[in-house]
Amino acid sequence: MNGLPESDPGSERRSWAPLLAVCAGYFMVILDVTVINVAVPVIGRELSASLTGIQWITDGYTLVFAGFLLTGGALGDRLGNRRVFCSGVAVFTVASAACALAPNAPFLVAARLVEGLGAALIVPGSLALLQQAYPGAAARSRAFGLWGSMAGIAASAGPLLGGLLVSTVGWRWVFLVNLPVGAVCLALTLRHVARSPRRADRALDWPAQCAVVAAVALLTGALNEAGRRGWSDPVVLAGAGLAVLAAVAFAVRERLARSPVLPLGLLRSRAMSGGAVIGLLFNFGFYGMVFTASLTFQHHRGFSALGTGLALFPAVAMTMFASVLSGRLSGRTGDRPLVVCGMLLAALGLAGWAAAGADSGYALLVAPMMAAGFGTSFALTGSTATVMGAAPPAYSGAASALFNTTRQLGSATGVALGGSLLASATDFDTGLRTAMAIGALAYLSAAVLAWRCVPGRSERA
Repeated sequence: MNGLPESDPGSERRSWAPLLAVCAGYFMVILDVTVINVAVPVIGRELSASLTGIQWITDGYTLVFAGFLLTGGALGDRLGNRRVFCSGVAVFTVASAACALAPNAPFLVAARLVEGLGAALIVPGSLALLQQAYPGAAARSRAFGLWGSMAGIAASAGPLLGGLLVSTVGWRWVFLVNLPVGAVCLALTLRHVARSPRRADRALDWPAQCAVVAAVALLTGALNEAGRRGWSDPVVLAGAGLAVLAAVAFAVRERLARSPVLPLGLLRSRAMSGGAVIGLLFNFGFYGMVFTASLTFQHHRGFSALGTGLALFPAVAMTMFASVLSGRLSGRTGDRPLVVCGMLLAALGLAGWAAAGADSGYALLVAPMMAAGFGTSFALTGSTATVMGAAPPAYSGAASALFNTTRQLGSATGVALGGSLLASATDFDTGLRTAMAIGALAYLSAAVLAWRCVPGRSERA
C-alpha cells in the first residue's frame, strides 16, 4: 500500500487508515438505526410528538436509507465512490446536527429523512472503497471482516449507548455524537483514501431509480407496519402490492435501458444473487433475534434500557472476534466453509433459545446469543467477498448497494415478524419460541444456499 510492499510493517500500519475511515462512516449509519429506539419515548414527551410523529422519527430514516441505497451505488459508480462517500458523510453529519437542534417533531422527522439520504450515499461506497484500497485477497478479506463487525457492534450497542446518553446528558446527544465521528471520517477519507475512477459515460436511468426507490421504500414501510398492525391489515397489503408493481416496473425498465442500474445479467451470477439472498437471511435471523430479545428483556423480564443493552452484550462481544478470525481464515479455507459453518452455528444458537423458552434463566441464554452473534459475523465476511468478487469493477458500487439493500430488507422482515409473533401469540413464550425457531430455519436455509453459491477456495478469483 502507498507504493510499499504489503508485507512491509510500515505499509501495514498505514493501510489501516482507509479501513478506519470507511468503518467510522458505516458505524454511524448502523448505529442510528438502533440507538434511536431508547431515546424515542423521551423525545416524544419533550417535543410533544404524536404517535405518528414518533413512528416517523424511527421509520423515516430506515425508509429513505433502504430506498436510496441502489441510487447511492449508481451515483458512486458514475461520479466516483470516494466523492459520493464523502458527500454522504457530510450530509449525514449536518443532518445529525439538525436533529440535535430540532425545536419540534416535524423538524426532527425532516432532519431524519435527510440523515437517511446521507446514509444511503455512505454505505454502497464503503465496500467499493475497501475493495479499491485492499486489492490483495487476504487484506481484502480482513477489511471486509472488520467492516462487517461494525454492523453487529453498532446495532447491538445502540440500545446500551442510547440508554447511557439519554439517562445522563439527554436525548440530543444521541445525534451530537455523530459530529466528531463524521468529521474524523471525512478527514481520514480525504487524506488516506485514493480517488475513485469516474465513469461519466454511465448515464443515470432515472425511471429505473424511481422505480427501485418506490419498491424498496414501500416494502420496508409495509414490513414496519406489519409489526404493529398485523400482516392482514389493508395498509400492509396495499404497501406490499404496490412494492411488487414497482419492482416489476424496475425489471421491465432495466431490460430496456441502455445503461441499467444493475445489469440483469449480473443477477444471473449464482455467486452474486445467492450472496445477496444469504445476506437477507442472516440479517433476518440476527436482527429478528436482537429485536425479540430486547422485547423479552424489557417487557417480559422488566430490564431497564441500560440493562437490556448489557444483557445483549454477549452477542456484541462475539462479532468483532468472529470477523477478525474469519478474515484471517478465509485465505486458507476459502469463503464457503466459513459461511456454511457460521450459519449452522447461528442456527444452533437460535434453536437453543427456542428450546429454552421465555422464562429460562439468563445464564442459559448467553450461549445462544453468543452463537448467533459469532455465526452471523463469521459468515458476513465470506458473503460480502462473494458478492463483491462477482461484480466487475465498473459495478462495484451497485453490487454493494444490492447486497446492503437485501440485508436491510432482511432486517425489516425479521423485526416485523418478531413483533407480530410476540403480539399475536396466545402467550409470550409461544411467540418467542416460534420467532427463534423461524430465525433458526432462516440460518439453515442460508447454510444450504452458501454450500451451492459461495465459491470454494479453488474457485475464488
